[in-house]
Amino acid sequence: MSRVANNPVIIPDKVDVTLNATEISVKGPLGVLSHKLSGNVQVARVENRLEFKGNDNSIQANAMSGTFRALVSNMVTGVSKGFEKKLALVGVGYRAQAQGDKLNLTLGFSHPVVHQLPKGVKAETPTQTEIIIKGADRQQVGQVAADIRAYRSPEPYKGKGVRYVGEQIVLKETKKK
Repeated sequence: MSRVANNPVIIPDKVDVTLNATEISVKGPLGVLSHKLSGNVQVARVENRLEFKGNDNSIQANAMSGTFRALVSNMVTGVSKGFEKKLALVGVGYRAQAQGDKLNLTLGFSHPVVHQLPKGVKAETPTQTEIIIKGADRQQVGQVAADIRAYRSPEPYKGKGVRYVGEQIVLKETKKK
């Protein structure tokens, strides 16, 4: 059996979990998330925790039980605490400004870039060169951060571009005569 699936998911007091025959729904202070149940995984609620087990001893059921446990754990964490990704803009004239559900970026192009944020994801700009993306769905937060980074990923000579906070960029040495 998957080692990840051996650990149960603890449900906090402020989180409500609903199990149906076809889907699991997690409701908390930061929103509601739901996911379709896999046919290979059995989910059982025991008091304030969820336990996961494969239907049989196949490799597929073993893998899916661990995967599904990780997904449900991320859902519980997302609706109770939330997830965030921090981005930094490095470069002269690179700026960001959050306006409602849009993020205006000035990244050295001849035109400003306007990124439409999906429902459930919020962006904050504490300074002009910092972006904080927050939301309850971990996959969605990471995807929005990756999309914003893709507009101008860090280049290898000066390191200019959009990068994750804490990301190490290996700079190349310039050509010498």
